[in-house]
Amino acid sequence: MEGMGIQIFTIVSALFAIGFTGLLVHRIMKNKEGTAEMVEIAQAVRIGAKAYLIRQYKGVGLFFGIAFILLLILTKFGYMNIFVPFAFITGGFFSALSGYIGMTVATNSSARTTSAAKNSLNDALKLAFSSGLVMGLIVVGLALFFIGVWYTVVRWFSMNNDFGLDYVASTMVCFGMGASAQALFARVGGGIYTKGADVGADLIGKVEAGIPEDDPRNPAVIADNVGDNVGDIAGMGADLYESYTGSILATMSLATAAGLGLKGISLPLAIASLGIFASVLGSLIVRVKEEATQSNLLMALRKGIYAAAVIVIIASYFAITRILGQEYKRLFGSVLCGIIAGLLIGFFTEYFTSDSYKPTKTVARSSLTGHATVIIEGFATGMVSTAAPVITIVLATIGAYIFAGGLHHPQIGLYGIGLAGVGLLSTLGITLATDSYGPVADNAGGNAEMSHQPPFVRQRTDALDALGNTTAATGKGFAIGSAALTTLALIASFKEQVVLLGGSIDLSVMNVRLLAGIFIGAMYPMYFSSMAIRAVGRTAQDIVQEVRKQFREITGLMEGKAKPDYAKAVDICTKSAQKEILIPSVITILLPIAVGILLGLEALLGLLIGALTSGFVVAVMMANAGASWDNAKKYIEKGNYGGKGTDAHKASVTGDTVGDPFKDTAGPSLNILIKLMSIVSIVFASFILHTTIFR
Repeated sequence: MEGMGIQIFTIVSALFAIGFTGLLVHRIMKNKEGTAEMVEIAQAVRIGAKAYLIRQYKGVGLFFGIAFILLLILTKFGYMNIFVPFAFITGGFFSALSGYIGMTVATNSSARTTSAAKNSLNDALKLAFSSGLVMGLIVVGLALFFIGVWYTVVRWFSMNNDFGLDYVASTMVCFGMGASAQALFARVGGGIYTKGADVGADLIGKVEAGIPEDDPRNPAVIADNVGDNVGDIAGMGADLYESYTGSILATMSLATAAGLGLKGISLPLAIASLGIFASVLGSLIVRVKEEATQSNLLMALRKGIYAAAVIVIIASYFAITRILGQEYKRLFGSVLCGIIAGLLIGFFTEYFTSDSYKPTKTVARSSLTGHATVIIEGFATGMVSTAAPVITIVLATIGAYIFAGGLHHPQIGLYGIGLAGVGLLSTLGITLATDSYGPVADNAGGNAEMSHQPPFVRQRTDALDALGNTTAATGKGFAIGSAALTTLALIASFKEQVVLLGGSIDLSVMNVRLLAGIFIGAMYPMYFSSMAIRAVGRTAQDIVQEVRKQFREITGLMEGKAKPDYAKAVDICTKSAQKEILIPSVITILLPIAVGILLGLEALLGLLIGALTSGFVVAVMMANAGASWDNAKKYIEKGNYGGKGTDAHKASVTGDTVGDPFKDTAGPSLNILIKLMSIVSIVFASFILHTTIFR
């Protein structure tokens, strides 16, 4: 079979990634967790995180079961093929599995990182980074394995039933819907949990009670640590799993429209597979000298990312020329545009969010004049920070289109945009590692504080945590940038799917239905963000009331003679997250179908365009504003502008608590929202085409 070698290479590469994570886990677990008190704290976080995910998976499982039955019914009426319901289930399962594995390893690594910090900063970095690398590699490994196996099955079925490549491509792109749905549940639910606990813990602990962060007397501190894992590890993993699969599947679909045949379908699989080996090689050079500065720590991680990017750039050129031939070597420029765009977005995000640069220092200085000026300056920083990423994505999109030959062959140009998204995400294994390691370092610092470790241990974990804040911010920028390119490819795939089904779309700028859809699409990310932020606010209010109650009623708690009821705060966050997640998720899935049926295909395409443009900008603004507020607070806590306990510090805490739901709940969820709406549109294109009120 033509392309069988690439199919085998894809599955082997995926198994290599999964096998390498097994080796990493073995090495991590060989390290000791430390004292009995450190083990007890880590165990409490593990139990809370596992309980949350199990409860979430039960609720999500019910949703997937109902959706599976509905999809199966639609196959009976011929609106979609029989593979879609089963692919939907497996897509969601593998997404959930990757998040569960990554979170389990993370919760087993935090105390070990604390213990390693007793020896050296480098030992602590290596252990925390190894935990993050597990998350990165398990995401790409399971995603590629899922795609490779399904591609082989669908390709075999189509050959034996005389179906063309368009059947293979259109079916494959539908497989991402399950991953997208699970990602939305994981990101929104995890974000509500973690930020509800974090905001509540900060408001009652730092501001009202005047006790340090991660103080064991605070009943919400364990819930906060649990939230770091379920939101920033399991949630982020599911988010980027979905982006990774979406970019590959959309590009595979666009290959048939571009007339590139099976070789064009196979190319994104080959580039993604090469990225696995590049990520592993890049990870091997991540190390620092003892007591390194913040810039040295950051450079240690950058070296790994840059090395992986260079390897992919070189390897992708040979992959393109070997698979498609020298006449298509211009597609290398498209891949290069995506890789460079990812690196640039990371740099711009770091500039606007790190306390090493002027924007965040200005936010910190604004705290000297009160709470309101901190909010004003943080908002302004987030808003102005949108310009550079938007321009970067615009240039990358135009560049990828032109390099591919889109000026003369538009379909190949769209394929080039898809390849840019694949290129941007090709080094996801190591890029996600630099993001996922942050919560491990954060939990390690909390463990050091609660178990009363020597000050130098907390200093080392704080150095890793501060670095984690910067890498987390750049990781979110990377995720948002990848979402933009992936969604562009998905929207193009939707249009091609409609044409394939015999429909047509009037793209005239003055088409009233197109304009109506754009307005609705531009509005929805704001409406969705409102629901998510309010959910965090309600959860935080419940946490504040509970902590106040325990401070009043538990005798000796503030004196350190009694232990708080950590489980109560964990239970509040868990129940709240599960309750609040349902309405935003269901609306996001049903909105494209409703708009398509009520207003027509042009309105649906407008909805996707409006959601993409508005969602991308709002997501960047929220993520960068939130990170800038967070790092401004930490800049003051280092001793600047009076340090901890001052009015400036209290004002910065207000900024941080406002920014928490921005950067860790609403903002990152928009990445998934814009992709999920596009995939739902593709999957239900036939149903909408035959049931729409407007013809």
